[in-house]
Amino acid sequence: MVGIGALAAGAALAACDESLPSEGATARETEPNAAKPAPTPASDELGNQATEYSAATTFNNYYEFTTSKEGVARLAYQFEPSPWSLQVGGLVEKPAVFTPDDLAAFGQEERVYRMRCVEGWSMVIPWLGFPLARLLERVEPASEAKFVRFETVYRPEQMDEQSRGRFEWPYVEGLRIDEARNDLTLLASGMYGKALPVQNGAPVRLVVPWKYGFKSIKSVVSIELVADQPTTFWMALAPDEYGFYANVNPDVPHPRWSQASERRIGEPGRRDTLMFNGYADQVATMYAGMDLAVYY
Repeated sequence: MVGIGALAAGAALAACDESLPSEGATARETEPNAAKPAPTPASDELGNQATEYSAATTFNNYYEFTTSKEGVARLAYQFEPSPWSLQVGGLVEKPAVFTPDDLAAFGQEERVYRMRCVEGWSMVIPWLGFPLARLLERVEPASEAKFVRFETVYRPEQMDEQSRGRFEWPYVEGLRIDEARNDLTLLASGMYGKALPVQNGAPVRLVVPWKYGFKSIKSVVSIELVADQPTTFWMALAPDEYGFYANVNPDVPHPRWSQASERRIGEPGRRDTLMFNGYADQVATMYAGMDLAVYY
């Protein structure tokens, strides 16, 4: 099964489709947030203008629905993000189960982050959420906890690709615990001043802006603190192409294409890719002494 899935994934990524969303694509949104957030900033801290909402909600990867970036929004109508719970456990002193209302109690702030896809395209997205570190503090990680394992929802009756058997589900991702505690790492429940649309990971997803986009797992139902490095979805599927860290690095090409430049959706031409996606000041010290060419 993994071999078949790897072939399918390879074909999808090799195509590296960077076309804009078609006019027929539509976004399905969840209910608006009860609290009215501040107006959405027009740009990030580097002056990059936010991607159009219509593009960010109709052009993205969400393999649980389909391998077509333009097909996700059209298929997401059948997905119901409620009722929902997020289980947090493993090597913690206070395991807990959180509802969306429980998560709202952690507060909400807006962060405008760049998002760089491993396929070579990028966006700038205003997210609504809170640093994951706040939730980890609540459950009190044990000293043995070195990594954080994330798992997405498994609902094959609502997610077409999960019912096909081409990939090993559910989707799994992971971070080192210091990465998870970094202030940039966000648990997001909204974007552009609204609740997350289902095609973008409702009701709650991870956002890790200095890593390639596939690390920012969607529709999270489980967070487990563990002692050993977890095997992620893409590591299992294509271990020769996807490593655990997946830090944005223009100097390390993907085995089948360069990562030195990217296409910002909504802009003509290409732009240079920044080391750590432009967040080196906040994250580079975590990788001091590591060979970043090896830890792809």
